[in-house]
Amino acid sequence: MFPEYRELISQLKTTDHHFRTLFDRHNALDQKIKNMESHIEPGTHEEIETHKKEKLLLKDQLYAILQKAS
Repeated sequence: MFPEYRELISQLKTTDHHFRTLFDRHNALDQKIKNMESHIEPGTHEEIETHKKEKLLLKDQLYAILQKAS
């Protein structure tokens, strides 16, 4: 995610608690979605879609922070 911001992401993960929280939540949701889609973890189609929407919202918030910080 956002390879052009790799260095800035590393920096913000150590200096910005809010960014780190959003980033960690995004990654956790990504893994949960993958697990649900692979039937490793139970989940309905509606739950998966809800998680995907939340993940996109988090991605938008992360991108806004990255743009502001760059």
